[in-house]
Amino acid sequence: MTDAAERLAAVAARLRAACARAGRAEDAVALLAVSKFHGPDAVLPVLRAGHRRFAENRVQEAQAKWPALRERFPDVELHLIGSLQSNKAAEAVRAFDVIQSVDRPKVATALARAMDREGRRPRCFVQVNTGAEGQKGGIAVDELAAFVKECRETLGLPMAGLMCIPPVAADPVPHFRLLRSLAADTGLPTLSMGMSSDFEAAAAEGSSMVRIGSAVFGPRPPAAPPA
Repeated sequence: MTDAAERLAAVAARLRAACARAGRAEDAVALLAVSKFHGPDAVLPVLRAGHRRFAENRVQEAQAKWPALRERFPDVELHLIGSLQSNKAAEAVRAFDVIQSVDRPKVATALARAMDREGRRPRCFVQVNTGAEGQKGGIAVDELAAFVKECRETLGLPMAGLMCIPPVAADPVPHFRLLRSLAADTGLPTLSMGMSSDFEAAAAEGSSMVRIGSAVFGPRPPAAPPA
C-alpha cells in the first residue's frame, strides 16, 4: 500500500477502536477523507484502497479534480465542507452529493433555487458556529431553530444534519456535546464533527461522520493545485 492508503487504514482502525470504547458499533461513524489541496495523484491511492467518501473545501477545486476521477470511480460520495458563496450554489449542486456548509439564509435560498433548476438535491447540513467566533462561518446557536425551520418548511431543502468546527484552541468536547443537544432539539440527528486532531473524542460524543485530512493525506502541499 502507499503511504496514504496505509494512513487511511490506520485512521480507520483508530476510529473503530474509539467507537468500541464508547459502546458504539464499530462502523457507527463514517470517515470522510478531506482531499483539499491534494491533487488526483494523491487521491488515487485512497480510491484504489476502496475508500469512497471524500470532502473538499472549494467548489472550484472539486470541479477541476473530481470529474475525471468520478468517471473511473462513479460510486464516490463527495461532500462540500468549506464556505459556500451564494453565487456558486448551482455549481455546488452539480458537483457535490452533500453540502455541509449551509450557514445563512442567502445561501439556503440560492441552493433551493439551484436544486430546482438543476434537478439534483444534495443532502444539506447546517453549519453551526458553536464557538460564537466572529470570523468563522456558521449559524448562531440561538438562530438555529428558526433557520432549520426556514430551510425545511419554506425552502424545502433536503436537510440531513448539523456540522461544527470547534475553535482551534478550545477543548472540542463541549462543542460536540452542544451540537448533539442541538441535533436532538431540531430533529437532525446526523452529526458531522471531528477532524484529524479530535476524531476519537468526536466518536465518543456521538459523531456520525468525521472529516480527516492531514491524518490521511499528510501535510498540506505548499501550493494548492490550480482550480
